[in-house]
Amino acid sequence: MSQTPLTAARQQILHLEFPQSLGTYDAYPEAQQAVDFLADREFPVQDVMIVGTDLKQIERVTGRLTTGRVLLGGALSGVWIGVFVGLVFAVFEGGEQFLVRMLSTMIIGAFFGLVWGWLGYKATGGQRDFTSVSQVVATRYEVLVEHRHVQQARELLAEHDPMRAAVEKARIMREEAARAAAARAARETRAPPRA
Repeated sequence: MSQTPLTAARQQILHLEFPQSLGTYDAYPEAQQAVDFLADREFPVQDVMIVGTDLKQIERVTGRLTTGRVLLGGALSGVWIGVFVGLVFAVFEGGEQFLVRMLSTMIIGAFFGLVWGWLGYKATGGQRDFTSVSQVVATRYEVLVEHRHVQQARELLAEHDPMRAAVEKARIMREEAARAAAARAARETRAPPRA
């Protein structure tokens, strides 16, 4: 599958050569505040990324879905489609009987929207008799920086929040120790037995 130039350019923008962690935050505004602090100190923030991890979907139920609400929603969406079709006809056919054409396309659109809405609702068999809004959010946000700037960024963030900087330093040291132990264990399992 080939990539379009736009997709390739977007992937290049969302890529750091060798990213290093500056810290993890429980909320996006905290991560944003850290990056903003770096920007205020004239740090090269074009080499920083905020990555949301541990995604979860939140769905907020907004109400009960009834046949009446489905029919009304279908009719209203059909009216909007009818307005669009009526305007297209008006542009290509001229302005005679504009009002009649708009009204007729709106009525036809409302009818078809009502029918399609009702059929779609009946097809669910009552499995989802509620309306809701949903959003995918991250539970953690990690601030990453290009490896050549990591020390400078850590020093600046230590000025911003010394306690957080100490906690992040301890976390990074634990992760590096765990990686070193895993590498050591892997080498020992591959080493030939001594005679």
